[in-house]
Amino acid sequence: MIKNIKFIFCSLVTFLLAGCVDWVDDTTDLQKYVAKTNQIKGGEIEPLPEFQPYNSFVYEGASLREPFRAIELAPEKENLPEDGLFGELKPDSEREKSYLESFAIDDLNMVGTINQRDDDRLWALVKDNNSEIHRVTVGDYMGLDHGEIISLDELQINIIEIIKNGRGGWMKRTRSLALNEPE
Repeated sequence: MIKNIKFIFCSLVTFLLAGCVDWVDDTTDLQKYVAKTNQIKGGEIEPLPEFQPYNSFVYEGASLREPFRAIELAPEKENLPEDGLFGELKPDSEREKSYLESFAIDDLNMVGTINQRDDDRLWALVKDNNSEIHRVTVGDYMGLDHGEIISLDELQINIIEIIKNGRGGWMKRTRSLALNEPE
């Protein structure tokens, strides 16, 4: 009986495989198509374009006033320190930078002032890009250009920055940060 099952299984497999074979006697149409395709001339590939090397540009107008900002009035001359305006001025590289020196002055907003009861100092409240509010007073530093707060009142903070003068030296520039009125 097992021999009969093996015989029937082998016959069935042979019959199914024989049905898969399709003998094609006439392949002339295929040969004509291949010959016709081989006669078509291939297209030409364009050569790669020549790339010009990149010429870098060094901007040296960093010490100039930004042309798209309104001109800010400088604080009174008696508030400006007299030493180092045109002499051997350079920023203090040994001084530890404060947190607000990691933001540009334009990214900081003055949002108010406070007085503490135990001392008579006026403190300004400055908001950074992270929406954090910091307390600063005269002598603190802020901004990317070594800006030191020289005076403040209820409406604005006056800052002196030490910036490059474009000729290899340093110079002082006054800036002010005005109080932002709520809308």
